[in-house]
Amino acid sequence: MPIRERTNPNPAKPGKTRSAGGAAAASAGTAATEPDDASHGDSLDRYDVAILDELQRDARLSNAELASRIGLSAAPTWRRVKWLEAHGYITGYRAEIDRRRIGLGVLAFVRVDAERNNAAATGALEDAIRALPEVVSCHYISGAGTFELQVLATDLDGYSRWAHDTLFKLPNVKDIHTSFSLGEVKAGAVLPLAHPRPAPRG
Repeated sequence: MPIRERTNPNPAKPGKTRSAGGAAAASAGTAATEPDDASHGDSLDRYDVAILDELQRDARLSNAELASRIGLSAAPTWRRVKWLEAHGYITGYRAEIDRRRIGLGVLAFVRVDAERNNAAATGALEDAIRALPEVVSCHYISGAGTFELQVLATDLDGYSRWAHDTLFKLPNVKDIHTSFSLGEVKAGAVLPLAHPRPAPRG
């Protein structure tokens, strides 16, 4: 998913130049309270964590609204978002779609047992699974089985046909074991952010 570009909140305006005295006066009120982000280190501070928390809850926030929520002015907020994007903390922006509204009423949890566990055979199965749009999540698991898949289908008959026509024909598949979701208690992609220890930054 390509990263959405955010507009620089302070673009240069042709024909208008702010005087040094005016610029100093305009920034005097915030200079003492806002951190200096000119030398952003490798670690996250509390403003970075706050940006991640706000954007993962609502990626459509304008830069001005985001700045207001985290307690910074617009320009350093914009620079921090670009830094988080460039360093891989933010990997993209996407819409969350209600699967039921588009006819995907069945969520299946599928354990796939592999016939062989050598590198070549496992790699071939991984590549085949990645190419299936019905598989929305896949993990290589410990214990019994090899892979744990989350699969979406229109209904039980649709899943049965897909498993017979597609899943069993993947390379290196020995057996599959399927359980179906009877109802979602919690779903979403908001990650917990209480664990990072923000580094102090002056």
